[in-house]
Amino acid sequence: MPSFLASSTFAHDQPDRLGILLVNLGTPDGPDPASVRRFLAEFLSDPRVVEAPRALWWLILHGAILRFRPRRSAHAYQQIWTDRGSPLLVNSQAIATKLNERLDPKAGALVALGMTYGNPSIGEALRSLRDQGARRLLVLPLYPQYSGTTTASVFDAVTKELRRWRWIPELRFVTSYFDQPEYLLSIASSILDHSRTNANTHVLFSFHGIPKRYVVAGDPYYCQCLKTARQVSQLASLREDQWSVSFQSQVGREEWLKPYTDELLIQFAREGKRRVTVVCPGFATDCLETLEEIAIRNRETFMANGGEFYDYIPALNASEAQIQLLTAVINHHAQGWFKKRGEHELKETRARAGQAGAER
Repeated sequence: MPSFLASSTFAHDQPDRLGILLVNLGTPDGPDPASVRRFLAEFLSDPRVVEAPRALWWLILHGAILRFRPRRSAHAYQQIWTDRGSPLLVNSQAIATKLNERLDPKAGALVALGMTYGNPSIGEALRSLRDQGARRLLVLPLYPQYSGTTTASVFDAVTKELRRWRWIPELRFVTSYFDQPEYLLSIASSILDHSRTNANTHVLFSFHGIPKRYVVAGDPYYCQCLKTARQVSQLASLREDQWSVSFQSQVGREEWLKPYTDELLIQFAREGKRRVTVVCPGFATDCLETLEEIAIRNRETFMANGGEFYDYIPALNASEAQIQLLTAVINHHAQGWFKKRGEHELKETRARAGQAGAER
């Protein structure tokens, strides 16, 4: 039996609610090689992430990458893992909790967290929203800048789940918020807060990289990253010689967006630019790429090559600034949706359904 024909918790007098699906990329269930291998297998199997012939990529992935990379990645995760678990998951859950508290008074809005890869899954989060009466759905990926490798993968996962539903909710999808005023001001404020205690440092905006050919094919990510850095630097009153843009986390032999963060940091240190502050505006929450790669490994690289001062500005995580900006994004994209049926209307709906033979 197709799953959309199966029974559910639906009731005719169930209140209509606004469901907000908050999505982050995901994380392994634990910092051990087996957990990391499961996560990487799911992540790297996504054709949005790796655009390559499927049969050839399957052989490379299972014949080489998943044999060696999980152990190295597990060691990296162990450097940042906390008693509460993965920083990405802990911070994402905190954001969802705070948004629920902030939005719930506004006519029955509710927030659920899903991960594109790993747990909790997007499907699990969507079903939770459905079972609580969400008839309007706003999908909010926690990616300020759009990329087919991230935002589009969320869309794929959402529509894959909705294909199995009998009653599809009204749907709106936030593709980016890189030019949201609250977002730009929050990043600029975090830079200014650090500059008050750590003056005369060069600000490096480090974004996650993607293969250059994706941008050549039409992905707007590169342009949105540059615009973010330009607008934030203006708000933070940085001169052109006080900031730079780079791209991190490149893998493989293919050319990715340049300059590469690690190479640029070495160049800075050797050429006399020895005081650096790094900010990663593309990451809503701290994760492996910010905490291990930027705050630990790249710091060691910079200092080993002559650097004198290195500072990493944390992601917004579940700060008040983050909650305010995401609330603004939600309010903008959910205009006209903050409404619900009254108790009298719900009773009438239930009565009419009962007259037609409905059991609930």
